Parts: sequence; structure tokens; C-alpha cells
Amino acid sequence: MSKPFRLWYRVEHSGASRSATASGRGTGQCDTKTVMTRRQAGKSGGGKAPTRGSSGRSYRGDAGLTRQPKKMRGRKPSSQRWLTRQLNDPFVAEAKSRGFRSRAALKLEQMDDRYKLLKPGMAIVDLGCAPGGWLQIAADRCKLGSSGAKLVGIDLLETDVLDGVEIFVGDMTEPEMLDRVRTAVGGRAHGVMSDLAAATTGHRPTDHLRTTALLEAALDFALEVLIEDGFFIAKCFRGGAERSVLEILQANFATVRHVKPAASRQESVESYVLATGFHGRGGWTDDPGPTRMKAPHHPGRKAVFRLFRGYLSPPPSDIVARHRTCGRRPHENSRSFDF
Repeated sequence: MSKPFRLWYRVEHSGASRSATASGRGTGQCDTKTVMTRRQAGKSGGGKAPTRGSSGRSYRGDAGLTRQPKKMRGRKPSSQRWLTRQLNDPFVAEAKSRGFRSRAALKLEQMDDRYKLLKPGMAIVDLGCAPGGWLQIAADRCKLGSSGAKLVGIDLLETDVLDGVEIFVGDMTEPEMLDRVRTAVGGRAHGVMSDLAAATTGHRPTDHLRTTALLEAALDFALEVLIEDGFFIAKCFRGGAERSVLEILQANFATVRHVKPAASRQESVESYVLATGFHGRGGWTDDPGPTRMKAPHHPGRKAVFRLFRGYLSPPPSDIVARHRTCGRRPHENSRSFDF
């Protein structure tokens, strides 16, 4: 290329560059007509569909998840999803703004608003009370400290102190714990609440069995301490294995229903079983005999808790679940383990 030609090339192309800049091209700027044309092409299918990046921003925008937690690098995808969901959950924000220890407090509040369970002067037992969200609601609704109400919480974990609430750290299945609770409430309780749930493993059948085992243990405790016409409310995961628990409830309470408050996430299998109008103690015992049982079968308190403690990880797929049937044939869809 000769020197005159090189000079001509530079002059011509520098002019083209300036004209493109003046018209809004080459700098990332587009006029209104160009923008509208591209939008119409995208809506009509003539344009190229927008791609979704590895960050998943398009999904989060569609789902309304606009805020992102900081320091997400190095976390598992499941942890990232949980943190993002917590940060954008309106019930988490409401619980924090109102000073509740957990968003679970809103679940009990919503259920009590509908069914009027907690009343001033009641004696209430909360199983698995940590961190104390349900205790806060019960203390407020029962007018703790001014109406003779009594509130007892039990958990294996330490729970921060609440004024007027007696909190026991220990195992609810131990006989001495039952005696301590009876002494604290003055004999019998008007209601037993349980928000117990096993730590999830990601294996749904195992999670369902373990949480059902806790539900059974909580119900066994409630049958020992409830006063006539008392109520029982507890968390459960639907999946089939809780059928025997529902039969026990129907034999001992006037009304049994499933409840799912608005604060419980719709995609979750979590719900609550609410039983009101307690009228007897015809459920299971540790030595269940046919003449002492109103419900078909139950392995007993200690056996249930051994089941809960024994399966901290998903069981092998070849394990066959069977009930100890107390002389009766179990339901064809029932699940449990040999003890």
C-alpha cells in the first residue's frame, strides 16, 4: 500500500467513524425508532429470544425475586436458593419487623386468628419450642402474667428466656419430663402445640417418616397431659404414613382437620393437624393390647423415637418397611421399620 493511499484511507474512515458517532451508532446508543422496531420483532417472534445466563436472572425476574444476598460465591445451589428465598420472603420481613424470633410465629398467629385456640388464663405446652416464636404468640394471646395463665416450653436445644415462661431443656419422651410438665402447669394443660420437624435430608420418604415419628411422639405426650376439651396442634408432612396418627386423633378428639396457614409456603409439603374437643385417652400405650386400643396399631413411644433417631440419612432402597401390628394386619400403604 502506497503512502498516498494510506493517508486517503485514514481520512475517509475517520470521517465515517465521526458520522456514526453523531448518529448514535457505534456508541451503544439507538434512536427511539430502532428500539421500538426491535421490541416489536421480539414480541412477534421475528427477533431472537433472549438468552438466560448462568446466574438465572431471567428466572428470578419472573418469580419476583429481586434482591440477592451478598457473598454467594462458594455456597451450594440449595443454600443459594434458600438465602434468596429468605431475603425476598415478606413473612420473614414481617416477623423481623415485629420482633418475633422466627417466621413460624406468624403461622400460629394466623391459625389462632381463624380457630380461636389461645385464650386468657390457659395452660399451654409447646413441644420443640426453640427459638421461641410460638411461645411469644401464646404468651400474648393467653395474657401471661395477668390472668393466671401458664406456659411451658420443651426442647433439646437452649431457648432464650421469656418472662413468665418455664422452659425445660431435655427429651420430651422421658418419663421425668412428663412429671415436670404436669407440676409446672398444675396438673393438666388446655393445649399442646408442636412445631417439631426432623432435619431434612432431601430424601422425601425419609423426611416424611421422621417427621411423622415426631408427630406421633408429640401426640403421645398430649394424650397424657391434656385436660377435657383441650386442643392439640402439630406440624405434619403429608405422605401416607400419618394415617395411623389421624385415626388416633379421631378416636380421642371431637374434631380433626388439616390446616395450612398463609405463612406456610405453598410449594412445601408442610401442613398442620388441628384436633379440638379432647374427650378421652383411648390411644396407644407402650404395651398396647387389643382391649386397650381404640386405634388400629402403634409401636409405642420409645419405639417411635428409636425410629426417629436411627435414620439420620436416607435408608437403602431395598429396606422394606413394616409395622409391629399388635395382632392386627397393617394398612397396605402404611410405612415404618422393624424395631
